[in-house]
Amino acid sequence: MPRLIADLHVHTTASDGSDAPETVVVKAAALGLAALAIADHDTLEGVEEAILAGARHGVEVLPAIELGSQLGDREVHMLGYLVDTGHKEFLDRLSFFRDSRLKRAFRMVEKLQRLGIDLKLERVLEIAGQGSVGRPHIARALLEAGAVESMGQAFEKYIGNGKPAFEPRYKCSPSEAVRIIRSAGGVAVFAHPGMAGCDQIIPSLAKEGLQGLEVYHPAHDSAVSEHYARICRQWGLLATGGSDYHGSSHREHNMLGEATVDYNVVLELKKLAGRF
Repeated sequence: MPRLIADLHVHTTASDGSDAPETVVVKAAALGLAALAIADHDTLEGVEEAILAGARHGVEVLPAIELGSQLGDREVHMLGYLVDTGHKEFLDRLSFFRDSRLKRAFRMVEKLQRLGIDLKLERVLEIAGQGSVGRPHIARALLEAGAVESMGQAFEKYIGNGKPAFEPRYKCSPSEAVRIIRSAGGVAVFAHPGMAGCDQIIPSLAKEGLQGLEVYHPAHDSAVSEHYARICRQWGLLATGGSDYHGSSHREHNMLGEATVDYNVVLELKKLAGRF
């Protein structure tokens, strides 16, 4: 019997991915994935479409989310698996986060205009569509306007951290992100911790309700993955993994299924969420 595998970190057009939720599911089915977690930034908008598509194409879709948080000058991303998609307080919090993204986009477009670039917020929002607006949408608008030669250059020249048009947005603390996810019945997992570079917070987060680490990720080589697998064993955390797929046209994280885990991890997530 073939091994059942899951990609537990996937983005869609509901945030900054370039594939619609159903398209991602169709690709997952073609790859033979048993399960997929739709984990868009600050929104659950793509989950229902993906679940319905999953039922048609034989792929189990887990409702998930990725929340951005801040620790000093470091970004710490937190994944929330199997959250209650109808939890009012949780949805209100997500609405606040999305509003902060919109205000940030407005301020960044203003800065770009002051730099002499003919860019309209309306076009950025058109590119974002129904998704939660983010810097990749601004980068695409800059590319379309001919202000840069690639999306990567947009970040390097204008909208990356410390660049002329960069603008911070509200981010909660890592411990607050854990609490938000747990309050909605979700399983809180530290996303790609090797990219955050702040292992020192893992023990305190584990005591505050963190339940897992994203051990397997394209940014983690085998040594980094083993490092976080050891930390999981030490603190009794679940080791998860996923490709962080954003679409084949993205400069990175452009291979669905590049990082996967055994389907048993999905079963463990369900146990932690009290789903059986």
